[in-house]
Amino acid sequence: MTTDGDLANLPFTVASLHRAYRDGLSPQRLMAEAYRRIRAVDDPGIFLHLIDEAQAKAGLAGLPDFDPDAQPLWGVPVAVKDNIDVAGLPTTAACPAFAYRAETDAYVVRRLREEGAVPIGKTNLDQFATGLTGMRTPYPIPRNAVDAQLIPGGSSSGSAAAVAHGLVSLALGTDTAGSGRVPAGLNNVVGLKPSLGSLSASGVVPACRTIETVSVFALTVADAWAAFEAMAGFEVADPWSKAAAGPVRCPLPPAFRVGVPSAGSRRFFGDAAQAAAYASALETVAALGGDLVELDFTPFYEVGNLLYGGPWIAERYAVVEPLLGREPSALHPVTREVIAAAREMSAVDAFRGFYRLAELRRVIEPQLAGVDLLCVPTVPTVYTRQELEADPLRPNARLGTYTSFVNLLDLCGIAVPTAPRRDGRPGGVTLLAEAGADGLLAAVAGPLHHCAGVALGATN
Repeated sequence: MTTDGDLANLPFTVASLHRAYRDGLSPQRLMAEAYRRIRAVDDPGIFLHLIDEAQAKAGLAGLPDFDPDAQPLWGVPVAVKDNIDVAGLPTTAACPAFAYRAETDAYVVRRLREEGAVPIGKTNLDQFATGLTGMRTPYPIPRNAVDAQLIPGGSSSGSAAAVAHGLVSLALGTDTAGSGRVPAGLNNVVGLKPSLGSLSASGVVPACRTIETVSVFALTVADAWAAFEAMAGFEVADPWSKAAAGPVRCPLPPAFRVGVPSAGSRRFFGDAAQAAAYASALETVAALGGDLVELDFTPFYEVGNLLYGGPWIAERYAVVEPLLGREPSALHPVTREVIAAAREMSAVDAFRGFYRLAELRRVIEPQLAGVDLLCVPTVPTVYTRQELEADPLRPNARLGTYTSFVNLLDLCGIAVPTAPRRDGRPGGVTLLAEAGADGLLAAVAGPLHHCAGVALGATN
């Protein structure tokens, strides 16, 4: 029988929860522990909307008998980024003037419920999912779960913090420029960004509809993969959904080729601790069977620059255009400045951007063909909240160095915690591969995370 002491120290991984359920733990007691943890963490910036505890417990009555074979996420608490619909709760995209009450669940939330998961609330974000800092919100800014001086990372700031603190087992985010990976790296959790089109975007407030995806935060690679399997599937109602983009498991290969930035094309912006942590992580990758192949990452960086410097910013403008017209002050000042740049763009600019992306893809294709996957730092450096308050734009751009090119190149990715930096701040790398190779990334990421020997998120 699980005692109160055992419950307080129970890691909220799917495997741990299911062991506890087999030993007699009721989902009502588990939910009570989740809300106790939320009160103990006492961070008003994590959840924008939290389901009442009594209501959450009452909702558990609808769960069938415990059967993890039939429902692999039975009794698992989940948080949802507040640009993804949860029936009966507001969807704000961190903009009160935009808010509406969702009548139905987003496709991915419905799939999680069908597998037994229990959503308990909506999490904070950089407004309209525009940013990588977690600080572009009109609500309280979430604290970084590992180091309160650091930014939480964005745009899925609340989702990463909720998982890192062990408040929920899983949290949904979205990812266009790295919003499902940067906050994972800064909060010491796993961030899975699946192949584009494998998760339906129905019920998701878009940022850049053509190149974004729902993402998953979890304490372990196995849990992130379980959520991915639960949600994946073609949906005809989503014009960007792809029929053949589902998850396919595979074992860790005995040998695999890993593309890494060449010494001359690595960017750490003077952060020696980050450079050393990355070098150490590559040693572990090599020990797992990875043959490291240096690539010139200059064209990758140029692709990344297109995301905010090219026509794709107009996709964000299309979402907020009505709001900008009637109530521009409703937007966060930095968000408004970033998105409003699209006003100066023309259709000619758009086609020039598409042409340049096609040219860069042709340059990058032979590099990708020569390796099985890429391994890059999740972030090139870390920033404090104070540094972002002084300069909200340049650090944000730097944070996307190894993430902004990914969706434009139609790559899948998974951010994995590695050993801490020598200053104690979180370390981490991201594995990337061409669309459809999600299973290969998970096969490498699991052992890589295990070898790091680090705590799960900010838990003990």
